[in-house]
Amino acid sequence: MAKQNHNVLILCTGNSARSILGEVLVSHLGGGLFRGFSAGSTPAGKVNPYALKLLKRKGHVRDGLRSKSWDEFSRPDAAKIDFVFTVCDNAAGESCPLWRGSPLQAHWGIPDPAAAKGTDEEIMAAFETAYSQLEQRISAFTALPLGRLQGDELQHRLEAIGKG
Repeated sequence: MAKQNHNVLILCTGNSARSILGEVLVSHLGGGLFRGFSAGSTPAGKVNPYALKLLKRKGHVRDGLRSKSWDEFSRPDAAKIDFVFTVCDNAAGESCPLWRGSPLQAHWGIPDPAAAKGTDEEIMAAFETAYSQLEQRISAFTALPLGRLQGDELQHRLEAIGKG
């Protein structure tokens, strides 16, 4: 079976930290087979500066990153989304728009680093933790044999990644 590209949408309420990190990691870890996108139900309007600082330190391209509404991905001209992962509990409980292509969805809750308080080092540590958790989950996801998994089995594996 020929390998195909998969579009992955990472959702959070504000789309300023976790979902942005996830967007970058999906594209980075996906080996050209996955393209990451991110959005929020009520976007903050800007990317968290700690997220940008961490991505720079990790050597990721940050061009074009922006906080955006999930409505962009429910439009008829939007890219077809294959997978949707919510990374915050608020977004998981919200009623999502209808996505073109009926993507598989799972919740991968991660504590919000943007809510961290303290010194710059303590806040950056919270971002490092979120990055690490996302990196582990996205690595597990991109390693799945998608050509051999279907239906309930694939859905179960996606949900299990979020619990691990």
